[in-house]
Amino acid sequence: MSEKETLTSYVYKLVASLYETGARDVVVSPGSRSTPLAYAFASSKEFNLYRQIDERSAAFLALGIAKASVRPVVLVCTSGTAAANYFPAIVEASYARVPLIILTADRPHELREVGAPQAIDQVNLYGTHVKWSVDFPLPDTSTGTMSFIERHIARAMSIATTAPAGPVQINVPFREPLLINFQDTLPVGTFVESFGAELRPSKKAFNTLEAAINKAEKGLLIFGEMNQVADLEAVWDFIRKVKWPVLVESLSHLRSNIPEDCMDYIIDQYDAILKNEAFKNSMAPNTVIRFGAQLVSKPLSLFLTLVKPDTFIVIDEDPMFRDSLAIATHHIHASVSDWLKDVTVESTIDTIYRSKWMAANDIATKHIEQYLEEQSDEGAMAATLFVNLPEASDLFASSSMPIRDVDTFFNKTVKDVKVFANRGANGIDGVVSTAFGLQLARQRETYLLIGDLAFLHDVNGLITTRYQKCNITVVVMNNDGGGIFSYLAQATEEAHYEELFGTPSGLNFKEIAIMYGAEYQAVETKEAFVEVLQTPKQKPLRLIEVFTNRQVNVETHRKLWRAIGEELDAKWQA
Repeated sequence: MSEKETLTSYVYKLVASLYETGARDVVVSPGSRSTPLAYAFASSKEFNLYRQIDERSAAFLALGIAKASVRPVVLVCTSGTAAANYFPAIVEASYARVPLIILTADRPHELREVGAPQAIDQVNLYGTHVKWSVDFPLPDTSTGTMSFIERHIARAMSIATTAPAGPVQINVPFREPLLINFQDTLPVGTFVESFGAELRPSKKAFNTLEAAINKAEKGLLIFGEMNQVADLEAVWDFIRKVKWPVLVESLSHLRSNIPEDCMDYIIDQYDAILKNEAFKNSMAPNTVIRFGAQLVSKPLSLFLTLVKPDTFIVIDEDPMFRDSLAIATHHIHASVSDWLKDVTVESTIDTIYRSKWMAANDIATKHIEQYLEEQSDEGAMAATLFVNLPEASDLFASSSMPIRDVDTFFNKTVKDVKVFANRGANGIDGVVSTAFGLQLARQRETYLLIGDLAFLHDVNGLITTRYQKCNITVVVMNNDGGGIFSYLAQATEEAHYEELFGTPSGLNFKEIAIMYGAEYQAVETKEAFVEVLQTPKQKPLRLIEVFTNRQVNVETHRKLWRAIGEELDAKWQA
């Protein structure tokens, strides 16, 4: 067998094994050493092939596809710093529990650490940020090599998808020449299937949960971002039975598409009402059950840390359960699925406790609706976007101010709007690319809410539109700098604040829109924003630049919180 035939058999066995174990989506960046893999994927009609020339953006694009499709996405890059550019997205995937299969093409062993060009130490490159890493053998004619490929691909896919999901790295070395013979069909393997286990609570854990619910006097349910395959019907059934106040983050997908008979349990303004001392001091729960990740809201975190409930149960699919506040008393190792329907509730519900939460929530909602009518700051602009999102659409929110504006201004609704964000590591890098990946996978009308600095971080993510058909509206809140810092302690120290934290660039993005052939609108008022949002876009990519003022935004936000607090004081101190 010639070298070319050996290489061909090797890469098609690798590609076929990925397909047989469930991979369907591949993101490829151009490069020489990865040529055999790129050719094998491109010539195989079984895969959805996405292209992005920048590896940093490519990895976030894959992250968005995997987050939306809830199946592993394959990443392919050449050797050297190309693989290093994947790192930020891999960190996010690790903490956000998103499955990625990273194929890093590499130099052969004899060219490692000897000064060869485009050769770095790629073995275990990502350290503990991947669930597993393996260095593949060089292509040869051994039958053992083919068996190794099949079974290690099966192991990689199983590890990536087993809860908690996450990224794995497969380092694949190649010698030159790098060309292969194209094949019309993928080879059939000998490994049949790997079966995963269903994560359900043990009998003892289930009994503990039932007992905690049935003896609770004042209980709270809290839902953060959950696995995208979480059984929401089972969750709604559970909420109906327990009848406690339910604090839902938008990323839980429980703040939208709400069944009518569950609407009166949902607390969506917890961030605003928990800024009020009088309310907090009278509403301490003795039992809390949290599903999914910790919520974005700092006031909620401070409240829970202060009251330290006697029973705090975290239901998490990872043995390394999330408890950054160090207040959990129990951890139930389980996925959110139909086992919740088996929970029996026999206790008498404290309807007064729930009605107080609802009353406070109504007060905050009233003020927020009034705020939307009266103000034109960044928060009101964000709220205007949320109100005008169409049915069956998706919203991707950047970190920093956008996700916090979602927390405050995205009110509970029966409308089908799903909210997503990168909250694994909470970074502002790669947001544009992740949003594009989400839209490509879900094929729904998608809106990205992002600040000007985060947009600058990943503006080259727009290159995606040159290689794939996209359908997305990018809303850039341009306050000329880092708005989130205006709410932090740094803002109280004027010396060097603007140059180190405000970091104004003085840029606008009209030319960027022209460069990428996007439809562009610039707005400064709510009325103009509403008109733009209600006008069907003319191109697949639309960029709406909303100009706001950082200082005005801080002042109006604080005025809103004071107004809510004053009415809560009047009610709870009476």
